Amino acid sequence: MSKQLRSPPMKRDSVDVVVPFFGNDAALRDLAARLSRLRLADDDSLTVVDNTPAARSIERTVDGVHVIAATERQSSYFARNVGAGTQGAEWIVFIDADVEPAPDLVERYFEPAPRSGSGLLAGAIIDGPPLDGDDQSITARYAILRGAMVQDNTMGDHRWSYAQTANCAVRRVIFERLGGFPDNVRSGADADLSFRLRAAGWGIERRDSARVVHRSRSSVRRLLAQRARHGSGAAWLNQIHPGSFPPPRHFGLIVFTIRSLLSAGSDLVAGRHDAALLAYMEPLSTWAFVLGRAIPNESDRRPRGMLGRGLERLLVG
Repeated sequence: MSKQLRSPPMKRDSVDVVVPFFGNDAALRDLAARLSRLRLADDDSLTVVDNTPAARSIERTVDGVHVIAATERQSSYFARNVGAGTQGAEWIVFIDADVEPAPDLVERYFEPAPRSGSGLLAGAIIDGPPLDGDDQSITARYAILRGAMVQDNTMGDHRWSYAQTANCAVRRVIFERLGGFPDNVRSGADADLSFRLRAAGWGIERRDSARVVHRSRSSVRRLLAQRARHGSGAAWLNQIHPGSFPPPRHFGLIVFTIRSLLSAGSDLVAGRHDAALLAYMEPLSTWAFVLGRAIPNESDRRPRGMLGRGLERLLVG
């Protein structure tokens, strides 16, 4: 058990917080410092799952935070499955390593208590500046303006709405009954879990007061790589859940790109810098997403042809 701040006893279910991680030791120490602010009850746990290929040890403690290694497969969903399987609390709270959780995050998930028919709780995600502190970067400003990771982007009153694993809570019995996440994919397994959970008759509740701040990508290349991964996940989802993420019409995309770039120019001349930034970045982001659909989402599959391999190297890394 990590040396977290312990919250006063309260009548709620126990929780295991699971955080997948990929990075160096300095980034891991920074993550541990952010997680150490979480208030947990005595029956709760916090586990960081190191998915870095060169993870130093199977199990260790970093600044009071329990860290285990999961290096057999390079997938954040594989890491989440491993972390979820090490404990046995009634709920599993998944958050990403590039978010900053509010200290009372876990408590907020249970105010009010979840309905008996709810299997998943969607917390709130707020876009903020990058972890490196460069809040003046183009990508940081764009992410904040667009609300790139806001849960509203994926949660709605429609069949294909889903909760992002950057901040959500899953009832353990349901998670295990559904077999957890597919652990060989780069992106989209959070949507797949939501779709399967709803198809099994369970509900999804919003928890807008359970908040994390998402730290945006600090460079255009990293932002586009993220969008390409999302595109790859969207194509995979549309294969296994037909109609969930249909491919775009390319003619309409070309028209949108031309209009958006022309608008960016006129906005810049008029001094509307935020509008110009959005108009310039939206086509880049959209094309990265569309091109990413050509990259296999499964981590053990390689794209075919020189074009596919080149896209993977350029956009995914």
